[in-house]
Amino acid sequence: MEERSVTWVRAYGRVELCLRERMEERGLTRNHLARLVNTRYEVIDKWYKNEVEKIDADILARLCFVLDCKVEELLVYRQN
Repeated sequence: MEERSVTWVRAYGRVELCLRERMEERGLTRNHLARLVNTRYEVIDKWYKNEVEKIDADILARLCFVLDCKVEELLVYRQN
């Protein structure tokens, strides 16, 4: 098996968030989802805009619970 390593930043791809799509399917606003998930609007806004740098597993679990979805419906790995 070929050994792989990360030599350049972002050369390995990225994880993209699909929260916007899930929210649109359910007709939810960021304010409403923030209340349902019991977090700040700013947190949901970052997830909505795909601007999260470090994924908080607790927030991810809350989103999955409230949206009744699986992790793979919110996160997608895109290889460069």
